[in-house]
Amino acid sequence: MKKIIALIAVLALVLSLAACGKGVDATKDLDNIKSAGVLKVGMECAYAPFNWTQTDNSNGAVEIANAKGFANGYDVQMAKSIAEALGVKLEVYSYEWDALIPAVESGKLDCIIAGMSPTDERKETIDFSSNYYVSNLVIIVKKDSDYASAASLKDFAGAKINAQDGTFHAKAAKQIKDVKTEAMKDFTMLYTAVTAGTIDGYIAEEPTAFQVCGSNEDLTYVPLVNNDTGFKCSEGDTAIAVGMRKGSSLNKEISDAIDKISVDARADLMKNMVAIAPAEE
Repeated sequence: MKKIIALIAVLALVLSLAACGKGVDATKDLDNIKSAGVLKVGMECAYAPFNWTQTDNSNGAVEIANAKGFANGYDVQMAKSIAEALGVKLEVYSYEWDALIPAVESGKLDCIIAGMSPTDERKETIDFSSNYYVSNLVIIVKKDSDYASAASLKDFAGAKINAQDGTFHAKAAKQIKDVKTEAMKDFTMLYTAVTAGTIDGYIAEEPTAFQVCGSNEDLTYVPLVNNDTGFKCSEGDTAIAVGMRKGSSLNKEISDAIDKISVDARADLMKNMVAIAPAEE
């Protein structure tokens, strides 16, 4: 009986390992996706106007596969275009920011479309498609703040400027002279902190800042320009691309789908998403 139990345990382990490894072979990503007829995309669903959660499917929102609610935003609409180009159904999954890359590496997700920049550090772990958006880094502050009239990064010397943990924003904050900075878990915490006055401001992509400030008349943002009046950064830091496994056969197909969308069409899409994005929670 002990031998039988041991044999069953071994077989269960083998089957478990086989299941975990299924679909992780990056060279077969495209074939596996087309065979399954589904593209599994991960994002936070909490980073408007790139991605957010809403209660219904209005304005082209997509039901979230692993949580309640529907996802919408610039990333969601881009994901829909990519899935359509691949001829498959789109499934959106909500993940914590730090869990997105591990989920792709493990094969739980096919790709990340979450306002993620293709930084050199991330490129060591995953591959990225063509850029589907490029933005300036700006700082959101209260309208009655002394920093609301800032004209350049130098004017923020000594300020308490925070950023989201695990992003380039957190590193960029250290470019401010004598800055008092602390990384926070997500943008909701940053938004709450600046509205409460516990910080002087926080770093965000310009579309996000435009949406946030349009939803709260007490806030504004300083329109810094990368490598000029603002933060020093490479295109890899401020561009946004689709992340996938190293050597994924999916890369060319996704890049081709993105490249077929004109710059004007992308700009119009962002304007539309900013217009319908909800206020920060």
